[in-house]
Amino acid sequence: MKPLRILFIDDEKLIRWSFEKQLSSKGHKVFTAETGEEGLKLFELHYPDVIFVDNRLPKMQELEVISKIKSIDDEIIIVFMTAYGSIEMAVEAMKLGAFEYINKPFSFEEINIIIDNIKNKININKEIQILKRQQNDKLTFKDIVCQSKKIKDIINLSKKIAKTESTTILLLGESLSGKDVFARSIHNESNRNEKPFVTINCSSLPETLLESELFGYEKGAFTDAKKLKKGLFEIAENGTVFLDEIGEINISTQVKLLGVLENRYVRRLGGTVDIPVNVRIIAATNKDILKSIADKTFREDLYYRLKVFQITLPPLRERKEDVPLLIDYFIELFNSQFGKKVKSIEPEAKKALMQYNWPGNIRELRNVIERAIILETNNTLYLNDLPGEISNVKQTSTIVHNKYNFELPNEGISLYELEKQLIIKALQKSDNNQTKASKLLGISRDTLRYKQKKYKL
Repeated sequence: MKPLRILFIDDEKLIRWSFEKQLSSKGHKVFTAETGEEGLKLFELHYPDVIFVDNRLPKMQELEVISKIKSIDDEIIIVFMTAYGSIEMAVEAMKLGAFEYINKPFSFEEINIIIDNIKNKININKEIQILKRQQNDKLTFKDIVCQSKKIKDIINLSKKIAKTESTTILLLGESLSGKDVFARSIHNESNRNEKPFVTINCSSLPETLLESELFGYEKGAFTDAKKLKKGLFEIAENGTVFLDEIGEINISTQVKLLGVLENRYVRRLGGTVDIPVNVRIIAATNKDILKSIADKTFREDLYYRLKVFQITLPPLRERKEDVPLLIDYFIELFNSQFGKKVKSIEPEAKKALMQYNWPGNIRELRNVIERAIILETNNTLYLNDLPGEISNVKQTSTIVHNKYNFELPNEGISLYELEKQLIIKALQKSDNNQTKASKLLGISRDTLRYKQKKYKL
């Protein structure tokens, strides 16, 4: 664990000097104050990890100091010092939230024991915060189901990257193509694997909330900031922060993120102190980043700072040889989960699954098999167990081929824009009825919803 930032409040100059000298020699950053008022100012300036407070302070009473500090940050660790053996005062201090008390005069051997206990508490608190945000998932590359050369090559590359000290990785690929799986596997096979893995979906939060989650905020930074809040970069110290859908963040947040990458520190909202952080950042997006740069919606300097290593994951339709393996894997998974005994899948059903283009990638395949297993009463999956857009895929593709004699322009065409316009036309033709529009396009309503979100329709 990195050295602690310690604030020592005591009106005796010699004790302050001795305390600072002893703990600074251990590598800790020590701030000292003679009065409660001065201590509060240093606290709000430096936000230490632990505060030692004497029980006899001039001007401002020690219990008032503890109370004010706790009102700003109720997680701060306070050690109460008394030279008068006043158990009653120590009890009051503990009631206000003091972590420990110590009698003066004290030895630095006692202080070092308290410091070790504080380090343990900080580690435990950090672990609790992390567990609240994520499951303890030890996914590694061995758990990725594949036989395609594309994915095997990417896994081999990712293993090498995981073992480096490089702090930034950019994962590109369509939604639900497995970027989150690769991010977690990289973390779990890295030297940071015993440290936090913290993930946030940048598209799921509004701008102000995203910034407060990433960088934290000081008490009073805005109307509802009743307490100090640490951001994810602080919580993930020495671990990994996974920024999913990074292409959705606005320019102002991009500037702050660039600052984190270049300077290795964060500043909480409403704060004035730069807090050093040591984290690996893995960013992911399904957007065409180069197009976003051209459109001035994504900073070019941030892109090049993120892509120290860039990995592009192919969609499932470009690695169809993995589909049979995934089918078998999901059948086994959902048999176990739902107490079913499905042992096989008829050839026609497997052929339909192989021919389908999987716009929703692995997640869509997983959902299809899960639905089929739940509904199946026999030990075999049949073609009619599959959704219509999959079981009729061959017929649909034949109709499209025969009915439309589409000529590709010499200058080419954006498949992204073409699909978007087809969805707009289908929605217009169906008066925005998703069920009717999905039938016009030969896809499921869930797939249509996914594409509407993708194209922000």
